[in-house]
Amino acid sequence: MIQGVDHIGIAVTSIAEARRFYEALGLAVTAIEDVPHEGVRVAIIPCGSCRIELLEPLSASSGVAKFLERRGPGVHHLCLSSGDVRGDSTALRGAGLELLRAEPTPGAEGCLVQFVHPKSAGGVLVELSERPPGGGHGGEGHG
Repeated sequence: MIQGVDHIGIAVTSIAEARRFYEALGLAVTAIEDVPHEGVRVAIIPCGSCRIELLEPLSASSGVAKFLERRGPGVHHLCLSSGDVRGDSTALRGAGLELLRAEPTPGAEGCLVQFVHPKSAGGVLVELSERPPGGGHGGEGHG
């Protein structure tokens, strides 16, 4: 069951450069984490009950690097908070929608994540993220 918006992922070529804009708005990067199996470095910026995540590629072969090549910096995905990623994945498949992975996979901060293909979500890459038990809510943790 979807519980709300978790974060908005922004593809950037450099977290060090991109974070200056958000810091000028009075927001702060509270954590930076590498997610090697995704080929990305993630900077987490709490913003009210939601978060902004800056996504910097760790290699030229990562999905974020390919996104930057095709489209340049900008909104990469919308992440929705899920209380049951596996159940939501099953329901979406049952509705005939395309998911990017056979099963949910680990994401940053211990979350379990799944991605919905943009062609099944009105042109938007949608991430579903389930926080680990005790992982907090809204502005804490990541998927």
